Amino acid sequence: MPELPEVETIRRTLAEHVTELKIEEIRLFWPSAVIGWEGRSFEAMVTGRRIQTIDRRGKYLLIRLDEDLTLIAHMRMTGRLNYYVDHQEPEKHTHVVFRLEQGEVHFSDVRKFGRIQAIPTPLCISGSTLCKLGPEPLELEFTPEVLKERFGKKKLPLKAALLDQHVLAGLGNIYVDESLFKAGITPTRGVDSLSEEEVFNLHQAIQSVLQAGIDAQGTSFRDYRDANGEKGSFERELQVYGRSGEPCKVCGQTLERLRLAGRTTVYCTRCQK
Repeated sequence: MPELPEVETIRRTLAEHVTELKIEEIRLFWPSAVIGWEGRSFEAMVTGRRIQTIDRRGKYLLIRLDEDLTLIAHMRMTGRLNYYVDHQEPEKHTHVVFRLEQGEVHFSDVRKFGRIQAIPTPLCISGSTLCKLGPEPLELEFTPEVLKERFGKKKLPLKAALLDQHVLAGLGNIYVDESLFKAGITPTRGVDSLSEEEVFNLHQAIQSVLQAGIDAQGTSFRDYRDANGEKGSFERELQVYGRSGEPCKVCGQTLERLRLAGRTTVYCTRCQK
């Protein structure tokens, strides 16, 4: 599933092409991929609107249209938004085509979990799942004190807490494993067991790893591509994720794997305490 760095990369690459362009036509090949609002069809609400900006909240893209309308796009497991300069024949798993004044945007999704919802901009936060998301980990307002506050009195293992989008927005399996390795903390530790120094180190690690992921244009193992159809390269920098049974790049210890919070977790028993 695309995480914060991947969605941020899609946001940036898509915005380069479509900002200020009008949506002239929508072609639906799988109508369930889009959601209208209060009885109004998605096509009727969106056709003719102009794209003003593209924002991001956690793992969600927020495509801001004129006349106070926002499209909330969630890629889920295999969703993609690709921009094409010229007309492009839809592929097998293309569900929606947005024909613009210049070029097209295709929304495709092999597993059909992704969705794009049209919603009035004033209700974008309060009237959707976005209202329950935790803070953005790369914003200035996100401090070690905020991280500790978000953990609260929870008895959860760190891995489970950091995957919870209500605690912190945008982190998934890849960047949680990498952040915990960089902070030197084992994923099984309870959030209530961290010292102030460990909270500080974890905060720094989260921000550092996410920024590195953005700089590398995200992680591409299988499905993820940016809006230009390009892969990211952060998989070359991965220290633990997906490397179970391999030697730790820092100490040489064989990396261990366990199932935690329903997700495969890889860590180093020597580097992470």
